[in-house]
Amino acid sequence: MTFARALAFGLAVVAAATAAAPYKATLLLRSDDPRLTRERTERAYLGHPGGPASAGLDLALGEAQFELQAAGTSVSIERVVVGDVAAARDAAAKASKAGHAALVADLPADWLPQVADAAALPILNVGDASDRLREGDCRSRTFHLLPSERMRADALAQALVSRRWSQVLLLSGPHARDAERSSVAQTAIRRYGLKLVANKAFKLSADPRERDLANPLLLTAASAGSYDVVWVVDSDGEFARSLPYRIALPRPVVGDAGMVALAWHAQFERFGAPQVSRRFARASGRPMVAHDWAAWMAGKALAAAAVAVPKGPVSSFAAALAALELDGSKGVTMGFRPWDGQLRQTMLLTDGQAVIDVAPADGVLHPKNNLDTLGADAPEKLCKARR
Repeated sequence: MTFARALAFGLAVVAAATAAAPYKATLLLRSDDPRLTRERTERAYLGHPGGPASAGLDLALGEAQFELQAAGTSVSIERVVVGDVAAARDAAAKASKAGHAALVADLPADWLPQVADAAALPILNVGDASDRLREGDCRSRTFHLLPSERMRADALAQALVSRRWSQVLLLSGPHARDAERSSVAQTAIRRYGLKLVANKAFKLSADPRERDLANPLLLTAASAGSYDVVWVVDSDGEFARSLPYRIALPRPVVGDAGMVALAWHAQFERFGAPQVSRRFARASGRPMVAHDWAAWMAGKALAAAAVAVPKGPVSSFAAALAALELDGSKGVTMGFRPWDGQLRQTMLLTDGQAVIDVAPADGVLHPKNNLDTLGADAPEKLCKARR
């Protein structure tokens, strides 16, 4: 490029920036988030957040600055920390009245529907995988960057089928979310023709009368010889992390330990993923995990929507989000499913040290898009708000 052309291009970018139609978005974060206590982040349970969502969001928007400037637009983020659902609703309503284009929410599942009802804005959910947010409690303007629990369970079930590990022993924990997640796991087991040998409850307790409920040998011995794999559902993470190599038979463990299905792992080595993980680690000082990737994708989605409709109006932003095709360094083009707002995506199967495999598994097919073999499909019509 000659100096004159470079100068002309630079002047054009400056002129575009001067005439920019800036977009604003609000990031809603929970104060005293129990997932981000020092004890939990230091233990780095697989599938749990490693830090605030702002890290991935800031990285993506920083990387998009040149493209945004060239399009004559911008995206800025206002961070709001809320202590309860009422404060979250108020912040959402305030953002809507202030003309913000979108909300990015790292909030509990119980809060999100009320937040969505309080603001006529698209909401990018980066923190909760609950299927009810994609089903009975779904909202028409909510988009989910983090994969649902059904997507994670389907990815594991596909991996078991491909390995011919068909006999499954399920261990389920006492956490408030474990019953729901155990049901999701059983749905995936049935969907892919696996056999549930038994579903046993475990519990970490200081009560000596409940000691046997925390003993992996006792929990797995009664079904000795009749299972190929142990699937553990442990939303807390403490029991699961010590389960591999402590069961009665030499069998693999999957679920919340052993082989885990995640949106992202820092050891993924294809499609530009190492560069993404390194940029995040330099910026934040910690490895990139699934929740960070979801926040990073939310930033990419905000920037891409702004570029698609650089001059507004703000009311066109949600339609632009719904129509996006995004690259998340996982080897596929990803967009939001129209029937539940979930981002289609490849799932990574990891033991915490390396990425072992990906899903959809080879040979698992779908009439329209193989990514829709993960999670709720269109014919199920579970989200009435989007019909």
